[in-house]
Amino acid sequence: MKFTLKHVAVGTSLILASVAAHSAENFVGLTWGESSNNIQRSSTLKQFPETRMIDHAIENSGTWGIRGGQQTERGRAYATYEYTSDRYSRQYKLRQQNLLASYDAFLPLGPTTNLFGGVSLGLTKLENESPGIRRDSDIGLAGGLQAGILQQVGQNASLEAGYRYLRTNASSDVRVRGGQNQGSFDLNSIDHAYLGVNYRF
Repeated sequence: MKFTLKHVAVGTSLILASVAAHSAENFVGLTWGESSNNIQRSSTLKQFPETRMIDHAIENSGTWGIRGGQQTERGRAYATYEYTSDRYSRQYKLRQQNLLASYDAFLPLGPTTNLFGGVSLGLTKLENESPGIRRDSDIGLAGGLQAGILQQVGQNASLEAGYRYLRTNASSDVRVRGGQNQGSFDLNSIDHAYLGVNYRF
């Protein structure tokens, strides 16, 4: 995992260095939105019908994020941390954290409005904290695409609305405390729609 973290850090540094070469401005931002997971159960886990509800633990769940990076007239490069935690009834509880490096290219619609589209690469940490199940966590790779609209408000602030789709390979075992391992599940993908506010300086 140290090898993976090193290469994510190097990639982020190269992107930021490239943006900096075009009269970049620094910015920080906050996001809030909803995330839904697509989970694939193993064949052994499918033998327990009730486990199909794991897919609903994080579904349209509140997700917040913080970000920082650099922006030019052509685009922006930034790093984002996102956090989601939710449960289905009292049966399943999952926590998810994303650490992403992203680049967006701009398509101007006017002097203060840009469409954007870009790519993200990073890590996803998945934690299974369901009652009666032994706690388990995994860190997997994540990569995907995002798109949206960015509207400048005043001299330094901007608002945005966006959507990101990520593919991941994070997984978790489902082992009853004091009992057998029922199987495992994979976090195949994450859908995330969000609103954000940014400040340039």
